[in-house]
Amino acid sequence: MARVKYSYKPSDETKVAKAMGYEMPISFKHAVEICRFVRGRRIVEAKRLLQDVVNLKRPIPFKRYKKKVAHKSIEGWYAGRYPQKACRFILDVLKNLEANAEYKGLDVDKLVIVHAQAKMGRKIKKFVPRAFGRATPWFQQLTTVEFVAEEVE
Repeated sequence: MARVKYSYKPSDETKVAKAMGYEMPISFKHAVEICRFVRGRRIVEAKRLLQDVVNLKRPIPFKRYKKKVAHKSIEGWYAGRYPQKACRFILDVLKNLEANAEYKGLDVDKLVIVHAQAKMGRKIKKFVPRAFGRATPWFQQLTTVEFVAEEVE
């Protein structure tokens, strides 16, 4: 397993909590849109919103990967989806971020997610056997997600 570094360098390490989900089996495109949705929010609010997505109560606005995406009733945007699997994995990372903040002695209610990024991981190459000796490739994309939360007064 390669060592993956955080791409965000905070000014004061004592007021920052970090968490990373390494090579999760989720869609990279969904992870990018979820990270955009969560960035700038408090941890408690972000967890509540992602839980609403898992329960199909609130869609994630798709702003970059939006071609042929159905319209949803979202304030300020038209395209949206309910990426439940990716939200479940990212919720686990946010719970880890909250636990890391408590361990460092930070106030969880004052923490704001200042950095949320999805990175492409490696592809697991698999092949499905077909008729007449052929094989169809079936690659699984893994995704790494990193979060940094900072204490805001």
